[in-house]
Amino acid sequence: MTGRPVKHSLTLRGHRTSVSLEEGFWREFRRIAAQRGQSINGLAIEIDESRGDVGLASAIRVFVLDALKAEADPGA
Repeated sequence: MTGRPVKHSLTLRGHRTSVSLEEGFWREFRRIAAQRGQSINGLAIEIDESRGDVGLASAIRVFVLDALKAEADPGA
């Protein structure tokens, strides 16, 4: 695994966009979407709608980090 971002295409509300994330973030993003019964596009739309002026890739990274922290310490 390299630390270099990997670009993937997503479709958000009918519009194609590309997002560059490190492979570890893509892997966890896919896992979280599957765990929630969502497609990665569906989860990306949710994140996109609540991200404010933060870039989508950054918002996905923070979402993944927050999800992993919540899984590690569900009582916090």
